[in-house]
Amino acid sequence: MPATFADIAKSEYILLTTFTKDGRPKPTAVWAPPDGDRLLVITQEKSWKVKRIRNTPRVTIAKCDRSGNPQGEAIEAVAAILDKSANAATYDLIGKRYGLLGKTFNLFSKLRGGMKNNVTIEVRAV
Repeated sequence: MPATFADIAKSEYILLTTFTKDGRPKPTAVWAPPDGDRLLVITQEKSWKVKRIRNTPRVTIAKCDRSGNPQGEAIEAVAAILDKSANAATYDLIGKRYGLLGKTFNLFSKLRGGMKNNVTIEVRAV
């Protein structure tokens, strides 16, 4: 049975694959807490994945381990870069979903300027 968005959303790590202008895949393992019918990812605003999503919203997602090794089939999805005002809610969801490790990540990310240097990526099923 093929994976569904809901199945993948339950995974601790998500393999988020963005695509270059010439269509080459660029996979990255990320934390992605669910928020209703979407997944949220916090990342540096100047990261390549943000630049690629601004170029094309097409992404794929799959379950993976912490090293980014796929644990199932990828499915098509669409991504959008949200306004920085979404960062606080994304950090809260990371803290709730990933417990002490998530809260520690949030603290250090915020100390490094995460609220102003990061953006939230929203991932939705196609």
